[in-house]
Amino acid sequence: MLTTVNPATGQVLENYPVFTPDDIEQSLVETNVATGAWRTVPVEKRAHRLATVSDILLARRDELALLITREMGKPLPEARAEIDKCAWNCRQYAQDGPGYLAPETLATLAQSSQLVYEPLGVILAVMPWNFPMWQVFRFAVPAILAGNTVLLKHAPNVTGTALAIERVLTDAGLPAGLLRTLVIAEEDVPDTVDRLIRDPRVAAVTLTGSTRAGAHVAAAAGRALKKSVLELGGSDPLVVLADADLETAAAHAAKSRLLCAGQTCIAAKRIIVHRDVADRFEQLFVEAVESMRVGDPTAPETDIGPLARADIVDQIERQVRESVRQGATVLCGGERIDGDGHYFAPTIITNVSRDMPVVAEETFGPVAALLRVHDDEEAIAVANDTEYGLAASVWSRDVEHALEVGSRIESGCLFVNSLVSSDPRVPFGGIKRSGYGRELGAAGIREFTNMRSVWVAP
Repeated sequence: MLTTVNPATGQVLENYPVFTPDDIEQSLVETNVATGAWRTVPVEKRAHRLATVSDILLARRDELALLITREMGKPLPEARAEIDKCAWNCRQYAQDGPGYLAPETLATLAQSSQLVYEPLGVILAVMPWNFPMWQVFRFAVPAILAGNTVLLKHAPNVTGTALAIERVLTDAGLPAGLLRTLVIAEEDVPDTVDRLIRDPRVAAVTLTGSTRAGAHVAAAAGRALKKSVLELGGSDPLVVLADADLETAAAHAAKSRLLCAGQTCIAAKRIIVHRDVADRFEQLFVEAVESMRVGDPTAPETDIGPLARADIVDQIERQVRESVRQGATVLCGGERIDGDGHYFAPTIITNVSRDMPVVAEETFGPVAALLRVHDDEEAIAVANDTEYGLAASVWSRDVEHALEVGSRIESGCLFVNSLVSSDPRVPFGGIKRSGYGRELGAAGIREFTNMRSVWVAP
């Protein structure tokens, strides 16, 4: 059995029977059969079906949000916002997706030459728990609209949410087999994923998760010569230049770092501040972080809920403790919160160096490292001094100045005077050890298509 637990209370939520090899085979057969029929449905009709999914999501908004909160701990307002974003993604792709997939006429000497976008088939999706609805819908909506079907291997602690996603699609009237959820025991995940990637009926794989898991999937996909898209870890810099609006930057830095209790790949984990404004920014940042209320994620007054699992608290505690031992200073927080549930106090840590865990490693919890720099050149060097390259945020009253600095930061995404976030209309993804490929926008829907050239002789 696979057991889900409420991270706010430690109480068992549900027990789910894990899939047998026969169950997995049946799911693979169903998605493979569905691919043959779904790819022949005109893209405009596929888009109409996905618009209906948006309606179902909004009708079940409170029910789904509570399920998310109970399984992984984010406050209810964040969970509701996640449902809203999934619905938006459905509507946006229903509107724009057919255009993204329209054949492109190429100017050649042929009678006609085109680039067409055709589905690949069954896509294996290995998804994380931190945004248990959004991460799936971010990938699955464009993949399904493009004519593919999905085998979903979700994180074990959000199994209820994974099954709810399948029900939403079914109840919206989509054909059976477009998405099938696999309930896999955690110890069996690596072998099962490897076996599915090798299976000739699986056309491609996508993973959102840790860099270590991504490397494993990439290696398996490479051996099978199959397409893969990876959205992995991050240690995103938020750079505050000397001419930044400090009040706004500090407020957004706190929001970015503490969303989902800091358990996001795109959080501002390293706050890099010009020394001329560092004292004032530090004061504002500490005030913003200390104003956040930690507690029961179902309570309306709560800003920050628990971490999703006990081992995540242990990891964050180790990173802070070892960094302090090496000379770092804790400005606020810095310790786990006693009592039921997996809570850690929102933390700002300064006097840090590149070899300390809070800088060198990805911190997947409510801990921000504050680094002071002498000038723009040092800010750029510090921002790039990481194995990750997911996103970056640069703050300045002079947009051209911010863009010039940002252009030299190595990342898949750059945000100016804004916290990093995803938008269904804008491609999203990383470089370096943050992964490869893109999700969302036109690039996202085309990732899992055969970009086929069609030439008719003159």
